[in-house]
Amino acid sequence: MELKTIGYLVDRRVATITLNRPHRLNAWTGRMHTEYRWALERADHDADVRVVVVTGEGRAFCAGADAGALEGHVEKGGYDPGTGADLANPGFGIRPEFDHDFAFHFGLRTPVIAAVNGPAAGVGLVLACYCDLRFAAAGAKLTTSHGRLNLPAEYGLSWVLPRIVGLGRAMDLLLSSRVVLAEEALELGLVNRLWPHEELLSRTYEYAYGLAEGIAPRSLSETKRQVYVDQHRDVGTSIDEARRLLEEMMTEPHFHEGVRALSEKRDPSF
Repeated sequence: MELKTIGYLVDRRVATITLNRPHRLNAWTGRMHTEYRWALERADHDADVRVVVVTGEGRAFCAGADAGALEGHVEKGGYDPGTGADLANPGFGIRPEFDHDFAFHFGLRTPVIAAVNGPAAGVGLVLACYCDLRFAAAGAKLTTSHGRLNLPAEYGLSWVLPRIVGLGRAMDLLLSSRVVLAEEALELGLVNRLWPHEELLSRTYEYAYGLAEGIAPRSLSETKRQVYVDQHRDVGTSIDEARRLLEEMMTEPHFHEGVRALSEKRDPSF
């Protein structure tokens, strides 16, 4: 696929997907949605990729839906996603609940880290919330924004946001569509780390490389899958599944390497 709105690069087992419409603050379009899903599928199918970082080019992460696209919805009298029949389906096939827009992140084998370098509004905040971790630049502005457009909470944000920050805090953000700075977002638990803008990417990559090089790849993928699948099942089933995985994964070479590295007081080589 020819990428016009997305950048894609792999280095040291970390794939970087960059939203690349800086002249429009990386506003979301059907083309960007299509390219983003293609890039995620490519990363998830690449055995050399163990972590994905998503960020924005320029001074924004993603300022939400493109104003031109919103005007097009008005003219057409309804919603048009702007995507075609060639839409990739990354993360599909793990659970039916995940086979939907943005929820497909939960079915990916690779952890996805959002490096929120600037404003994240509407669908931009949705994207960040479906990533596994969110690292933000100091002063970045985040907002659900849908209320000011007479829209509902988008793309299951009413499901995912309470699970990140709790019901009361999510209700505040969803009902008011107010803007929160990254500093408050850290206090709310909406972002995991906060760094000066000029340090955001270097610190994010430091963390990502640590996962890619220091954590066994199957442990990464299975732990991620367990967390999201367990949102839809009971604790007993979770325990039984963990026991099955434990017995299976202890027979694998990476377990043996991890034990040797621990005994020899060195970093494991995965």
